[in-house]
Amino acid sequence: MDTNKLLLVIIAILLPPVAVFLKKGAGKDLLINILLCIFFFVPGLIHAIWVVLQE
Repeated sequence: MDTNKLLLVIIAILLPPVAVFLKKGAGKDLLINILLCIFFFVPGLIHAIWVVLQE
């Protein structure tokens, strides 16, 4: 795992929408993550880690 991905995973644990924004930009993934974080933090966290680790 390279340094950028490791840093994004740490950011995803602390602030999931920020990590998704840094990885994908403003789009549907960011909107989905913000909604998940508003309702429950854990699904937003899981979604952010999934977005960061895909590819």
